[in-house]
Amino acid sequence: MRWKRTYHRERNRRRNRRGLMGALCLSMAASLAAGCGVKETTEESGATEEVVIPMILTVDSTTGNRNEEKLIEAFNEEYQGIYRVDVEWIVETEEEYRQNLKRRNVTDELPAVITDLSMLPSFYRMMIQDGRIEDISSYIEEDQEWADMIEPVVLEGCSEPSGEVYLAPISTAAFSCSGVFWNQELFERAGIETFPETWEEFWYCCERLENYGVTPLALHTEGTGWAPMLLATAELADSEAGADFMKELYPESYQNENGLRLANTLDRLFDYTTDDALHVDFDVAYTNFFTGNAAMIPNGYWMIDQIPEGWKDKVRFAPFPGNKLISSPETFGWSIVSSYSDEVKEGAVEFLKFRTRMNQAEKEEMFNQNARGLSPAERDYIQAYQGNPQIVPNYQVKWNSILQEEILGEILPELVQGKITAEEFTRKEDESIQKFEEEQ
Repeated sequence: MRWKRTYHRERNRRRNRRGLMGALCLSMAASLAAGCGVKETTEESGATEEVVIPMILTVDSTTGNRNEEKLIEAFNEEYQGIYRVDVEWIVETEEEYRQNLKRRNVTDELPAVITDLSMLPSFYRMMIQDGRIEDISSYIEEDQEWADMIEPVVLEGCSEPSGEVYLAPISTAAFSCSGVFWNQELFERAGIETFPETWEEFWYCCERLENYGVTPLALHTEGTGWAPMLLATAELADSEAGADFMKELYPESYQNENGLRLANTLDRLFDYTTDDALHVDFDVAYTNFFTGNAAMIPNGYWMIDQIPEGWKDKVRFAPFPGNKLISSPETFGWSIVSSYSDEVKEGAVEFLKFRTRMNQAEKEEMFNQNARGLSPAERDYIQAYQGNPQIVPNYQVKWNSILQEEILGEILPELVQGKITAEEFTRKEDESIQKFEEEQ
């Protein structure tokens, strides 16, 4: 294909220019130095028309922050006059964004680069089968610079068993992990100095916080039940059988010891949360944590950037009890939509490589930074990541989409309100399996 040949020809031109432009590039961040020759080369080639790469990204409804804004600004500045990622910023939850991907696919209105596909396993499979997204494996294989940026565990997670890569990988799994953020001031109010290291200690911690008038957990039930499901699946993985269950893709049944354990843990968690946790999404849990209404909230590294001013000194991070982190780096893989022109897809490849490079630089900067320049949560996160944790797969890339998108939001409130039993909860989960299989 012409866009492939153009991409490799342009890449070779940039490499030939690097030596000449070295002095200029030294003044830029090391992670972006390779781009210094890009503008010069394109100007010499006479290219004048800027290629626009459409994309949709969300605005955090709680903080008002534009997700990935730094990445977009850095790429557009580096490739000014050559490529430009044109973002439509929308105020939607992650779940709403994912549902809109499906609708836009039906009407052929998808942007050139899309995110979150791995969080929709069945939709992702359909996109591959219908030839709607690009396999970029050959570009990574033929570009040693790009390949060297990617940690093996990340590339493995983004690759199909037969070697295709439809999810453009980030560089490192270092920023893909989830654990528990906790309020040190509220813990100290209850006389608790450190985060619990075992699940027995965790439940004791919840009891003690409540005894001192502190609500232990910020939870919710809508969407895929992100916060409570993180805790419950991490607890399930505390047993060998549970850890094996968490590795299964599309489990055949939840009506077993593992499914019941998960349901009972979910039920127990909601004994320690706020009164408004039912029928609301994660933004309510986030607000409860950052207004001091709850002492703990599970989430990933990315929430460090969402810690409000005035909270950075009292918010800490810890792995789940049992030294566990939940991570599936493929959830950060972005895809190129095949229906766009060769020029747009060429730009999308450059953009995704740039993202990998920027991610690599972010890790090097953070992990090599003097600890005094980091927030307590950042220091905690680095310690947790480097502390040989047990990595538990993210349930969102393992379980069928009907269970996650339709069933959990209905049956989780019923479970914690006592309207259904744990056994009935698992039976309804299994009904989603049958429905999912019928729709395939």
